[in-house]
Amino acid sequence: MKYNYSKHTIKTAVAGLFFLFILPVFGTAPYISPDKIETAPPRIIRTCCSFGADLHMGFLPFIKYTDITSLAEIGEHEYLGGKHEGNGNIYTQRGGFIDLGHLRDCADWTAYLYNLILTARENSNPEIIDIGFEGGSKKLTLDFSCEPDSFDAAQLAGKIAYDLSLWHEIATWYGASLVPLVPERYSAFSPEDLYSNLLGVHLAMQALQSDEDYNTAMTRLLAETLDSLGVVKTREETYTAMEKVENLWWNGKKPLPSKKILLKRFLDAENELIPWLVPGEDDNALPSPLAKPADELNDFYKLEIKLNYHFPLKKIFGNKKSDIVTQLDFETILRQIATGINRLDEKVTLRTERKNQRRENRLNS
Repeated sequence: MKYNYSKHTIKTAVAGLFFLFILPVFGTAPYISPDKIETAPPRIIRTCCSFGADLHMGFLPFIKYTDITSLAEIGEHEYLGGKHEGNGNIYTQRGGFIDLGHLRDCADWTAYLYNLILTARENSNPEIIDIGFEGGSKKLTLDFSCEPDSFDAAQLAGKIAYDLSLWHEIATWYGASLVPLVPERYSAFSPEDLYSNLLGVHLAMQALQSDEDYNTAMTRLLAETLDSLGVVKTREETYTAMEKVENLWWNGKKPLPSKKILLKRFLDAENELIPWLVPGEDDNALPSPLAKPADELNDFYKLEIKLNYHFPLKKIFGNKKSDIVTQLDFETILRQIATGINRLDEKVTLRTERKNQRRENRLNS
């Protein structure tokens, strides 16, 4: 068995957890200076992982790409990233595949947003920051003018961080990419993405509530959580799990960045995310669901995106004239994506049936 593994470039922004009405034991959050709090982390802090194994690169066909890690290589979590992190996909018996790059990114976005929220809470005017461009220009408005003490800062940070991760999947589905002319739709809504993102949100809130500093707590909690999810120990075990879903969840014959690599895509659910487990890997294992942050937190912020030309506004929204959407529009967009995925599945099924029928006809002739 032959492997090729990518090295990850890491940057991160991190902060702390705060509970109103209750004074818990706080973790030590990394300091973010006032002049930097208005500057959001990059949209992709760490290089994320392609789902699959031994994937061919379309422009370098002689190279095979596999992004798998092992329990021994995970290393320590590091504020703004560092050489001690060993990211990649790893399989767990109750959480399915976990993308550690996605997990750590969402954890650190949660912490950055928490620091921003604490700063904004002290101001009487709404806090408005530019959070970059992805599928359109993104703007976040925090407004605590109504019932300013009725929300939990960490939960709100987690809600916004998860929404941003969900937008990343939506944007890449509609053509957004980090590298010009290199589409990322091949990775949109891959089987492990959203669950890994939400797991990172949960771990960040726990880490910043502990009596340890953020990095130490994240390192400990990540190890404990993976253990509770039944993580496999070696690269070979994750590789084997990935092989078992080849031609079920992914197509190893298609080169990167073909949008036909993924055969199944994991879309957002209403209240919780239930991970996909490899069929037959452990029939006695039960998936471990994750609850999403409460929708009531939408009252305290607005995530606005001025859409670029890739989005078919009329198809998605009918007669909507504005090209600006918020997190409240995500459900409508996801329904349109689900419809598109279902149509693609139907086309694939029809092509397979026709192919099998032609093969049968040849055998009978």
